[in-house]
Amino acid sequence: MQWRSIVVALVVLRLTVSCLLWLAFGLGPSWGFNFPLNFNFNLHKIELFKQDDGESAKANSWSQRIHGHGDAQCRTSCATKEDSPKKSYLSLFEGDRDEYDRRYSSFPDTLKIKMKGMAKDMFYFGYDNYMKYAFPEDELNPIDCQGRGPDVLNPSNININDVLGNYSLTLIDTLDTLLVLGNVSEFHRAVKLVIDTVSFDKDSTVQVFEANIRILGSLISAHILLTDPKHPFGNVGLVDYDNELLHLAHDLAVRLLPAFENTSTGIPYPRVNLKSGVPPDSINETCTAGAGSLLVEFGILSRLIGDSTFEWVARRAVRALWKLRSNETGLLGNVVNIQTGQWVSKQSGLGAGMDSFYEYLLKSYILFGEKEDYRMFQASYESIQNHLRRGRESCNEGEGDPPLYVNVNMFNGQIMNTWIDSLQAFFPGLLVLNGDVEEAICLHAFYYAIWKRFGALPERYNWQLQAPDVLFYPLRPELVESTYLLYQATKNPFYLHVGMDILESLEKNAKVRCGYATLHHVVDKSKEDRMESFFLSETCKYLYLLFDDDNPLHKSENKYIFTTEGHVVPIDKRFREKQWNDLSPCEKVVPDQETSNGLKYTVMNNVIFFFCDRIPEERRYSLPLKSVYMRQIDHMVGLF
Repeated sequence: MQWRSIVVALVVLRLTVSCLLWLAFGLGPSWGFNFPLNFNFNLHKIELFKQDDGESAKANSWSQRIHGHGDAQCRTSCATKEDSPKKSYLSLFEGDRDEYDRRYSSFPDTLKIKMKGMAKDMFYFGYDNYMKYAFPEDELNPIDCQGRGPDVLNPSNININDVLGNYSLTLIDTLDTLLVLGNVSEFHRAVKLVIDTVSFDKDSTVQVFEANIRILGSLISAHILLTDPKHPFGNVGLVDYDNELLHLAHDLAVRLLPAFENTSTGIPYPRVNLKSGVPPDSINETCTAGAGSLLVEFGILSRLIGDSTFEWVARRAVRALWKLRSNETGLLGNVVNIQTGQWVSKQSGLGAGMDSFYEYLLKSYILFGEKEDYRMFQASYESIQNHLRRGRESCNEGEGDPPLYVNVNMFNGQIMNTWIDSLQAFFPGLLVLNGDVEEAICLHAFYYAIWKRFGALPERYNWQLQAPDVLFYPLRPELVESTYLLYQATKNPFYLHVGMDILESLEKNAKVRCGYATLHHVVDKSKEDRMESFFLSETCKYLYLLFDDDNPLHKSENKYIFTTEGHVVPIDKRFREKQWNDLSPCEKVVPDQETSNGLKYTVMNNVIFFFCDRIPEERRYSLPLKSVYMRQIDHMVGLF
């Protein structure tokens, strides 16, 4: 019993010291320490305390909470100091500001070449071992050097069976990455293998969302790159190619269509059997992202083959979800019943279950030019800013905590928990596409700080406890994707350093005998024997592109966009033309020259260009985020 008393005493002592430090210096993390207190958030401001005169204090920083709440006794005893200037809480993080400048302000060309080669080697180490030890199975077990397919002995193992359909998943998902790396001959070989060996006439029950983004999207992308006369990769046409990849994509999409049948709302079932349709024991619940992130791939397929069916069912699902948003906040929930339209999970956030829904509203508009899509995106974005965003109003100026997007109740905007997940790291990239580069800089810095602390992104991170809630990292690409897009927008060498840190962490912590393994525990770096296909199709692709300024994608006169699985598709006039009339035309309410929040834009050559605040040339060689704010974020995730 004595050891228990000692542990209790140490805990009490630590809590006491923490409280004293917080009261004296504001050293406790302001998002987390104050969470049990009286929160009253509004847009871009944090109002924690009420003044004696009834007015709200705009306490969006630690300093206002520290200095604005002295009691009467303190005011009396400290009267001689009342007139002295109050020191900003940000002074706690000023320190040696040149430390960050010295580390991040330059990136030699020789080092860039080295990192490009390192990213290329990383891809081929995983790809070659997949082809050697796993093909034609879906994935590589990189520790045991074996292939992995569906878990036929345990159909309820959806972690595996939602993704693996016994259709050479990793090979298909990787097709366009081979072209990005300039390997035309291996791309041709891989295409021929897919044509000769892949069939979707399988007794496999898969998730509609995963089959769509990983398989359908890759087949469409590879087909376009094979046949598009304006593609940037040179002459990559394959002799005797007769649209076989497009036919495979069409066949798969037809097998996914039963998911959209027999639902009262038009929102699809989450899973289908590729041979027999919706399983008789299928559940009636699906997540918002799973049902609402089919429009890009289904829409391109419809416009390639001249059949409106696929785009129509995908668009109907998006509209059905949109009608279920809260009348009070404009937010959507996370999980919905497809028959009743009732929300099963009322959590609204930017991570798992919701992320790509928002992503595809904007990307669908960019690709297809349908103003309905942008109207929904802009309304969603305004609701996100109104109800999910916390922290100071400006990323790079002023007092307060850095921006953070939290999980809230969709009906009242109240915080539901104190964690964020790694999938949310995609959002800075989406902010870049929407022209909000400064906001992207701040949010990206927060996720990068978490990466620096752990050498990976835990699946869930608790911002109140400054600790992971879910400890594994399956080699996800979202932070790399946002890093790449921010570098393209700013050309700031800071993001090359971020990419180098990620590369070196993966080499150190995830590399095993035959590939790169999922981290089971981001702290002790124990591993799971699995290399998901998105590691090759996205993580390695974005890392390579980050360091390859001369890649044909960057030099092409034609514009391209990446799907949510990282597949390359062109922004093409033919995707803005339909061979059919709308079955349910929507009111076009987005103005031609200005969005509802005043964001100016124009359309030239069928491509949208946002007139966003550009990053000045002089800032390309200084930190994208001021040193004091970077130090603040590093402190808030426990780096010092």
